[in-house]
Amino acid sequence: MPGVTIYNEKKAYKGYTLFCETFAEPVWRPGKEAVIQLIDMNGAPAHTWKQSKTTLQSHCRLLPNGHVIYPTHDRSDVASGNVGLFELDRDSRVVWSYRCRVDHDFQVLENGNILVHTINETMWPALGPELKRHPYMIEVARDKQLVWEWRGEQRLDELKALLPAEGWKHLMDRATGRFAFDWAHNNTLQVIRPNAAYEKEKAAGGPIRFKPGNIFFSYRSVDVIGVIERETGRIVWAWGPGVIDGQHKPHMLANGNVLIFDNGTLRGYSRVIELNPLTERIEWEYDGRPDHEFLSKAISSAQRLPNGNTLICDGNNARLFEVTPDKEIVWEFRSPHTCEWSKEFIYRCLRYSPDYVKPLLG
Repeated sequence: MPGVTIYNEKKAYKGYTLFCETFAEPVWRPGKEAVIQLIDMNGAPAHTWKQSKTTLQSHCRLLPNGHVIYPTHDRSDVASGNVGLFELDRDSRVVWSYRCRVDHDFQVLENGNILVHTINETMWPALGPELKRHPYMIEVARDKQLVWEWRGEQRLDELKALLPAEGWKHLMDRATGRFAFDWAHNNTLQVIRPNAAYEKEKAAGGPIRFKPGNIFFSYRSVDVIGVIERETGRIVWAWGPGVIDGQHKPHMLANGNVLIFDNGTLRGYSRVIELNPLTERIEWEYDGRPDHEFLSKAISSAQRLPNGNTLICDGNNARLFEVTPDKEIVWEFRSPHTCEWSKEFIYRCLRYSPDYVKPLLG
């Protein structure tokens, strides 16, 4: 049944959850509105945004002024002007847009600039013959000027130096074999916030890898997550082959650990893990066992809430749920939306506090 199926008011973090009906009809087949919803703890829509000219991909973010920003799905018809990032006011009017081949993730910076993960396709002989799709990150100002860019294919030597020999072999076997075109399939661009791991590295005299402002990425095709040093563009930390499987949204917590949705695409079950990046040990894990089947082979995300609970997007099953540190489910929501060409699903969700949404809801 759709809607909220579990709600423990004493243990859940009270707020508003933002999600979108991911992958509405493609832009070349108009007729279905793209829907973004902010729901309360009972699953009732607190606010809805709609767009009839564009589609939705991955997720959206609520800005402090009550506007939302979202990326479109289509990556081919860029000339139409309906592809890229779009900002909507509370009445669903487009107030800003940026045309690009946006892909999976973006971040709004404190100075108002926007970091965008996009893609480009070029030949790159180090990864084999023929055309390849590569991760490409950019920062753009509100006047749409390009102020920073980063290209993943240029950083292969750094990955090789950081990964153990078997990890590098795992990467190259996939990047030149099964995933020879979309060799990385990066699905994450997450800016590192102030955190305890950085303070520990600084106190120890380095190396400094988890500095606020650096960027987490996630190469899903090759089971690798890593950190980009913002000032130099160097990859300064990488981890994952043999442990994670088709992962999404690694990001730094205030305690210095990394929260990851580990899809388990080939493993057969999903889990959310909290990794200590200094020791590379998993310190907390939720996998749904033994009582709950938990498998989302693609998409999905996790968010650590202010009360210590974790909000999980079980994307392929269009299920959002919140668990305590002891792994008790204290809130669960199942989406009522369906997609025209596939089963319903949700790429990501975010929970916002009541104070944060006041400019929108009053």
